Amino acid sequence: MHNFASALAKAKAGTILDRQAIGALLAAGPEESQELFNAANQIRHDHVGDKVHLRAIIEFSNYCRKNCLYCGLRRDNHSIQRYRLTEREILNAVKTARELGFRTVVLQSGEDLYYDAPTIARLVETIKKRHDLAVTLSLGERGRDDYRDWREAGADRYLLKQETADEHLFSIIKPDGSLQQRVQCLRWLKDLGYQTGSGNMVGLPGQSLATLAEDISLMRELDVEMAGIGPFLPHHATPLKAAASGDLVLTLKTLAVTRLCLPQAHLPATTSLCTLTPDGRKLALNCGANVIMPNLTPAGVRDKYLIYPQKADIIEQPEAALKSIQALLAELSRPLAQDYGHAKKTPGRSF
Repeated sequence: MHNFASALAKAKAGTILDRQAIGALLAAGPEESQELFNAANQIRHDHVGDKVHLRAIIEFSNYCRKNCLYCGLRRDNHSIQRYRLTEREILNAVKTARELGFRTVVLQSGEDLYYDAPTIARLVETIKKRHDLAVTLSLGERGRDDYRDWREAGADRYLLKQETADEHLFSIIKPDGSLQQRVQCLRWLKDLGYQTGSGNMVGLPGQSLATLAEDISLMRELDVEMAGIGPFLPHHATPLKAAASGDLVLTLKTLAVTRLCLPQAHLPATTSLCTLTPDGRKLALNCGANVIMPNLTPAGVRDKYLIYPQKADIIEQPEAALKSIQALLAELSRPLAQDYGHAKKTPGRSF
């Protein structure tokens, strides 16, 4: 058995925590939670420093072949207006990101096979050659050959959230997928030399603290370089529309424990957390986060990429968002990183 104090002491000492210890930290009460947040903030300072890295997200298609129960982009949501950006429109958004000083772009879409492997490879090559940016892809589950081609074209990172490490829960919320296949994709990405990101939702119906402990353990086992932790937010056009939103404090505790278990990983202050509370970025940055991901999707389609409703960044203009972030970082005495922001623990990789 582990209690909170012994689990936190082990985490501070760098001991690898088992699931019971992780669960004890996740169960922290109000006073203990502040201790947890402070410890995560210190671990973040010690291992990845105070700099905050910006990643410009470009959501270039809201078509999706999957039918996940929680997602507004799901295949069976016929109330959504679908869109696809052209290669030129994507590259124009990338150009804007570069002009604003971003060093990483994240190309994200639903699982849309309209964009075949050569098209994505061509986009990556163009971005690398023309704009000298780090490129993160977030395009869902594809074959190993596709991942290989994109890596060879110059893609640096790939984000593929597990959402939950509970095999039964996964089969319910993602009925046309399997946790085994998801993990296989993540292993392929690691093998191919990507800086690999995963992540989970906090507050899914049927989830428990033990489930969340499994999530963190899986991400540690996969040795991910990025982990996106955000609350579940119900969408009105999905089967989970009547479910309750994820809890703010539990989401922050999950983020903090993830920092303790993955001290060198990049952890974003997620948009979903900002949707739950206006202070989301500040709270996340104070309990382990070191990345912010502003939305640079063209304004004309941004309100159509709604995985969950009331996205905090729908009306936020890039220039205004940047000023807001700069003001927040000044308040927290956290400098804005000027480099690509590659994972520290992979110095031997040719990025």
